[in-house]
Amino acid sequence: MKQLTAKEVEAKLNEGKALNIIDVREVDEVKARRIPGITHIPLGLLEFRMHELDKSKEYVMVCRSGGRSGRACQLLDSHGFKVINMAGGMDAYEGKTE
Repeated sequence: MKQLTAKEVEAKLNEGKALNIIDVREVDEVKARRIPGITHIPLGLLEFRMHELDKSKEYVMVCRSGGRSGRACQLLDSHGFKVINMAGGMDAYEGKTE
C-alpha cells in the first residue's frame, strides 16, 4: 500500500498541489477538526459511495491515526482505485485545519 506521512501531505498542500483527500472518520471527528477541501465519506459508507469516485484520480485516505484509512485503501484498491494512505492520520497532521 502506498503511503505518505502527514508531513508529506502538509508539504504538498503548502506547495499548492491539488490532492483528492477523503476523510473516513465519523461525523463528529470531522466536525472537530479537518483538512480544508476534503471529501468526507465515513468508512462504514465507503463501499456504498465508491460510485461517486473517479478511478482516473488518485485519492489520499485520512482518518485519526491511519488504521481506518488503511482499511479504506484496501477496499478501494480491490476495486481498482488509486489510493494512498496518510500514515499517522490526523493525530500526526500539523497543517492548516478548519
